Amino acid sequence: MRFVIVTGMSGAGKQTAMKMLEDMGFYCVDNLPVPLIDRFIEMLSSPAGELGKVALGLDVRADQDFTEAERMLSSLREKNYPFELIFMDAEEQVLIKRYKESRRMHPLAGTGSLESGIRREREILKNVKKTADYVFDTSNLLTRVLKEELDRIFLQGGEFENLIIRIVSFGFKYGIPMDADLVFDVRFLPNPYYIDELKHMSGNDEPVHSYVMGFPEAAEFLERLTDLLHFLIPNYVKEGKHQLVIAIGCTGGRHRSVTLAGELYDRLKTQGRYGLTITHRDEKL
Repeated sequence: MRFVIVTGMSGAGKQTAMKMLEDMGFYCVDNLPVPLIDRFIEMLSSPAGELGKVALGLDVRADQDFTEAERMLSSLREKNYPFELIFMDAEEQVLIKRYKESRRMHPLAGTGSLESGIRREREILKNVKKTADYVFDTSNLLTRVLKEELDRIFLQGGEFENLIIRIVSFGFKYGIPMDADLVFDVRFLPNPYYIDELKHMSGNDEPVHSYVMGFPEAAEFLERLTDLLHFLIPNYVKEGKHQLVIAIGCTGGRHRSVTLAGELYDRLKTQGRYGLTITHRDEKL
């Protein structure tokens, strides 16, 4: 049997993850009172148990200070009971925005502020997050990408390094992506915009791609960037980073940056156990 426990910050997507696991064939149980979890696990472990895949949702609403939940998790580890722990997370400002849009009350806010409830919950869950097998930061994570990563882990049997890398092409004239961790400027390459037959195409079109990659500087840039990322990525994982945004920019974000972002994506997609996505922010502008 595969037993998955899903927990994390309220508003970070636990319900969404549970629904996705249910669609994958997991028997899902949410907000089970903590004193009943031991009995539930005993039932799953009995010879009569027929469930092959089970997901249990766990959050502070079932145990306001989470001490009993942490005790239960520690007990499972001490008994070497096989389970996997998913932690859903998001940045504070993102959680605040989601709660304000939904007009829901945070379970720990009480008569205090929404911010204080979120910060209290984060403090309560900090040790659980450290022990999680998979951490998903949904601050800028598309639902589609979350599903792809859960599919890779729980359907395809793929490994996951708790890091999702987003490659973003952009145009400097429209501003640097605010969530970028690493920004690379490829305006050192000749601009296809000034060639009439390429001007209205994008870096995803073969003529533009061939033009940009026809310069040896483009290939050398990719080699050096790939080497740098092979050094950085394992160290980011080691330091607990869960999302890395690599932004590649040119003047308008339609030609050079799109081509090189696509090339970088192709180089990285088969070389790691992390999630990988690509977005061309300004390609259609």
